[in-house]
Amino acid sequence: MIARQAIVNAQNVVVGYELFNRSRSGAGHTAATDVILVFTALSHAGTEELVGKKLIFVNCTHESLTGGHLELVDPDKVVLEIPPLGHAAGAEVVARLPILAALRERGFHLAFNHTVLESAYAPWLPLADYIKLDLSVLAPDQLAVLISYAGRHSQAELIAEKVETAQQYDMVSSQGIDLFQGYWFARPALIEAKLLPASQASIVHLINLVRKQASTDDIEEVLKKDAGLAFNLMRLINSSGFGLNREITSFRQAVMLMGLKKLFRWAALLLTASRTSGTPSSVGHTAVVRGRLMELLALETLPSDDADLAFVVGIFSLLDVMLNMPMASALGLLSVPDEVADALLRREGFLGDLLTLAEACESSDDSVFDRAAGTLHLSSQQINFAHLQALAWADQLTD
Repeated sequence: MIARQAIVNAQNVVVGYELFNRSRSGAGHTAATDVILVFTALSHAGTEELVGKKLIFVNCTHESLTGGHLELVDPDKVVLEIPPLGHAAGAEVVARLPILAALRERGFHLAFNHTVLESAYAPWLPLADYIKLDLSVLAPDQLAVLISYAGRHSQAELIAEKVETAQQYDMVSSQGIDLFQGYWFARPALIEAKLLPASQASIVHLINLVRKQASTDDIEEVLKKDAGLAFNLMRLINSSGFGLNREITSFRQAVMLMGLKKLFRWAALLLTASRTSGTPSSVGHTAVVRGRLMELLALETLPSDDADLAFVVGIFSLLDVMLNMPMASALGLLSVPDEVADALLRREGFLGDLLTLAEACESSDDSVFDRAAGTLHLSSQQINFAHLQALAWADQLTD
């Protein structure tokens, strides 16, 4: 369940909403629910009553910051709330700095909690657009010190959160804070997740057309014939998260504005969320993990466009199970490059070696793992770190 809570200024005018996932437990958490929650957050954030032209603050995990779902969002509309690293601070702060810097370079705003003012997080502080001060854990004397320090060492705007009484509001506002969040202003509101199911056949057809770079007319025709696809795409394209300043009512406009690369990534994620009776939801989860793992490993040596093909191989590697047909027949429904088909059918080429390695990570087959890693000139450390990133992205995409 998605929830949102207002962020207001001193005049009690809403300037933004924080969106977060109320379902924190791992029980029943699958790739399908991840995809639904991502698209729901983006789509519902677009309704005028919910956000309008206001900023969207989105709770993140560090693993989700490298997810392809961020490619579907207009960075200018979004504030990514970056969590602290806990006991892992230190070397990890430096290691994650390039990811955060790249997000800010792309136009995302970044928000941190008060721990970013600690010396261990000094490399992150120049990236902070917002710093949130939690009144439930900070004593008044601590607040005064942090507010003073932030004013001298940062350009970030300060937000007082967990403001629950008039006294707390008076205390922080008298110290120069202009943005507030908490029960004193508004309680979180739940937003029901709504994503219409689309048929697997329609999704596969759409992916096929996108891979062939088909005409807008042909792609539009597929959308018109599947209510689920049509609904979900129009919700996304008209969301505040997508960043357009006018409503799109034409499928043709939606396709042209989204572009083929984003349209493919969107359709591929939808495919992993779709199910036929008898197909376990874990299949889609595994496909997402494989795709992301292979993409991350390919980026170690290849340009991003070539790494996209690695993602394609991984996310289609269980297409035979998802569609309940032999892989050769499933690929007959798609238009894929020869190197993708060679990898999926015969584990040939660089992409085939990557897929073999991804499968070995799942089966814990040490001999196959070592052989594939040696062929690809990848260290166990590189592979294990990428695997952890891929697992976390698939499991915690919207935490």
